[in-house]
Amino acid sequence: MQRTHDFDLDAALQDFRRRHPLQSATVDAFLALSRERDDAFSRACRHGHFTGSALVIDRSGTRALLTHHRKLDRWLQLGGHADGDRDLGAVALKEAREESGIPELTLEPDLFDIDVHDIPVRGEEAAHLHFDARFVVRTGEEEAFVVGDESHDLAWWDIAGIARDPRIDASLRRMATRWLESSQHPGGRVLQDRRKAR
Repeated sequence: MQRTHDFDLDAALQDFRRRHPLQSATVDAFLALSRERDDAFSRACRHGHFTGSALVIDRSGTRALLTHHRKLDRWLQLGGHADGDRDLGAVALKEAREESGIPELTLEPDLFDIDVHDIPVRGEEAAHLHFDARFVVRTGEEEAFVVGDESHDLAWWDIAGIARDPRIDASLRRMATRWLESSQHPGGRVLQDRRKAR
């Protein structure tokens, strides 16, 4: 997907709050950082800064591509630092392409999830926060990946398995559950139809 306009983080966050009111406190934290710090999209903002990440979904809508992150030593969604780019969807798409080696990926435009999490001390880098804006990215025909320098490994995971695996970070389980309940997941359409019929 090519952006045809500037990404408006404030508007995206307000739309996200409308769709997911239980995450209003996290929306407030994102808005505060965005409005109070000119360097919030840069690593120079040492307390915390924005990142963009991608839940990469396969053609069937049933699997997600995860990275066994080299620095954090955990299975996570793909993503990285904004490094000055204020379009966090574009950041998520760029990182997904770079970390997976899959050239044809498509960004879903709506903000899918947000999360604030701690990044531990590493070498000379102090502990800080990542304010992570998360988007769904879909594959095309090509799903073969290439493991890059930032990963120990990459693997396609069953999304239903991610949602119930206690070894997986809670925020990634939340994203998996949200996808399973969405109209884009084959089973999600059935769930939504059942709710409407009640």
